[in-house]
Amino acid sequence: MKERFEEREVGPPVEDGNGGGDGRVAVYEVEGAGCLDCAGEVEEAIADLPGVEEDDFNPVAGRLTVIGEADTEAIRRITKSEGWAVRPQGSRSPNGSVAAAAGAPPAGDTPAREEPRPWWRQTRQVLLALSASLLMLGLVFEWTGLADRLGGGELLARILFGASILVGIYAPARSAYASLKRKRITINTLLVVGSAGALWLGLWEEAASLVVIFSLGEVMEVYATDRARRNLKALMDLAPPSALVVRQGGMEETVPVEAVRTGDLIRIKPGTRIPLDGEVVEGGSAVDEAPITGESMPADKGRGDEVFAGTMNLNGVLTVRVTAASSETTLAQIIRTVEEARAHKSSYENFGERFGAVYTPAMFALAALVAAIPPLLFAQPFEPWFYRALVVLVISCTCGLVLSVPTAALAAISNGARRGLIVKGGAYLEAAARVDTVALDKTGTLSTGQPELTDVVPAEGVVSREELLGLAAAVEAGSEHPIAAAVVRRAQKEGLAVPTSERFSALTGRGAVAEVEGERIFVGSPRLAAEEDIPTGELGAVADLESAGKTAIVVWKSRKILGVLGIQDPLREEAAEAVSLLKKRGVKRVVMLTGDNRRTAEALARQAGIDEVHAELLPDDKIRVVRELQERGHRVAMVGDGINDGPALAQADLGIAMGVRGTDVARETGDIVLMDDDLRRLAEALSLGRRATRTIRQNVFFSVSLVAVLVPTALLGLVGLVPAIAINEGSALVVIANGLRLLRPKPERDSLPIKCW
Repeated sequence: MKERFEEREVGPPVEDGNGGGDGRVAVYEVEGAGCLDCAGEVEEAIADLPGVEEDDFNPVAGRLTVIGEADTEAIRRITKSEGWAVRPQGSRSPNGSVAAAAGAPPAGDTPAREEPRPWWRQTRQVLLALSASLLMLGLVFEWTGLADRLGGGELLARILFGASILVGIYAPARSAYASLKRKRITINTLLVVGSAGALWLGLWEEAASLVVIFSLGEVMEVYATDRARRNLKALMDLAPPSALVVRQGGMEETVPVEAVRTGDLIRIKPGTRIPLDGEVVEGGSAVDEAPITGESMPADKGRGDEVFAGTMNLNGVLTVRVTAASSETTLAQIIRTVEEARAHKSSYENFGERFGAVYTPAMFALAALVAAIPPLLFAQPFEPWFYRALVVLVISCTCGLVLSVPTAALAAISNGARRGLIVKGGAYLEAAARVDTVALDKTGTLSTGQPELTDVVPAEGVVSREELLGLAAAVEAGSEHPIAAAVVRRAQKEGLAVPTSERFSALTGRGAVAEVEGERIFVGSPRLAAEEDIPTGELGAVADLESAGKTAIVVWKSRKILGVLGIQDPLREEAAEAVSLLKKRGVKRVVMLTGDNRRTAEALARQAGIDEVHAELLPDDKIRVVRELQERGHRVAMVGDGINDGPALAQADLGIAMGVRGTDVARETGDIVLMDDDLRRLAEALSLGRRATRTIRQNVFFSVSLVAVLVPTALLGLVGLVPAIAINEGSALVVIANGLRLLRPKPERDSLPIKCW
């Protein structure tokens, strides 16, 4: 479904049902959703609306996405039956909401940001407060004997309890009625049946307590999940809604970010947030990039440097040329990734949903059997067994289990986003928790990705140093490879007259060839030279360069060697520390995968502390190595940054892409993206996955264990109606609160990979 959303145009929701259905995507913010059981039902009801092709409701993120002709009023009626508020978000920029994936709407269509409604303006909270007040008043009258002194006896207390039930049951009863019309049994249905049964038994106090405790638990669950939503909304609000555009003549004009086009100049003053991605064309300043990269130290920015929407300009004036529309900024993409994370569920989320789908109907059937079989077959009194059946009913809600798992996943994903770790779904947190082997690409991942030409060694008596460099630069001018750029850059720096080349052809993973001054010139690896039967043994420079950790590039024509170039791509400063951290986190194997020659790769591996090297690999070879590691029983994380890493990233159990210098292919293929390219974040990503998975397991174990205890005690009559609902609702709050602990940063501890469940 995610792919279908991305293919469609995002536009404003339709306000009536008279349109023709243009197949666009509309996005809504839903406030007050806290029950996943009800959420699934609402999703089905909206999908049945005329003109709606497909919809996706994420109650944890509070986001509803609809494909087709979205009739807002019909959607409002459906969500209102659950006591939820819905607001169209489809015409708002992702800088301020969860909207558009394509084309920015007119500025005038952008609504003001709305704050959440206070509790006294939310129907369920008001009804809960009134219902609880009536219950407490009834209990005071009953326990103190005040009702007898006023001459009302039990009648007055029952009136208060009855009023409490009527007020509190209104919203659940409306929701239950809507569910029954759709042939669904939800927790609200169970509440209505349970409270009606208690009244039939004359248990007015227990019926009222049941309604109040249930309503209180539901409100608290909504409040708890709102904490995770607020964390995401805080990320959305980082980028300002307007930008200061510099017009011709230097005039400045404040306009909505949606109206700013790529190529426009904007000015950012000290102490303000940057509204859009761009490149600095004038000025200099320190910029706090923590919201994007997770880096705590400000980065110095000057002419030619990249800046991101949502980051803070600290002390200087910057003039920036916009490079991305408001809907396509790095921040907007991060927000969309976090919101769409629900599409990639972990096995625990799937288990919770499957368990809930089976457990509630099964408990309903069990309650019916408990009420019927003992009286009918064993001549037992009806009322005690009917009471036990009611207790079974009220413990049949699995909201705690079903809601706590996605809430914990969203909390962990939001936590990672604040630290420069973009996790694309709960499934990848689980995969990160199980990783025991990390495979690292060399160029651009372990190394800086900014190679420099350090050596030019011409063949003696064949060409001069300048001729060799000029010919190599002529061939490499047609390539976009970083090594080619290093050769061209060095030739330009030395002021050489580079000849014109024709008929350029890239030899994937091996080199390039082109015609220069009528002759075919090859520039490639020693491996390519060997394949072409070019003798390189007489050039001791190749072995010397490779032993020094440099990449040797051979230049030849007509089977005659012209010389050798030495390229050095130094390791990242943090590479050795990152490898050490991975080993401390329990990673058993750290492997280098590279297309470079073995001697160069092994020299760099020794510097980084890597023991296992696979060198001279083509893209398909990297896939083969990853697959071989998996066949040996390893859970493999592949880390890369280039187009040729994409297949290996997809093959691995977990693909981790470098965000700043990585290619679009790598970022799209990767399951986790490191926004600041700091390799030390790898250990953080694995630790976050382990911490999240451990927390989710705790929640699942606690919820299932509680069910295993409550059901037998209910059948044996050892627990009453009020304690049962209190324990059930309380346990839901406990597991949700436990999941929300993942919102807090926590010092990383050495830990071991988590085994499959």
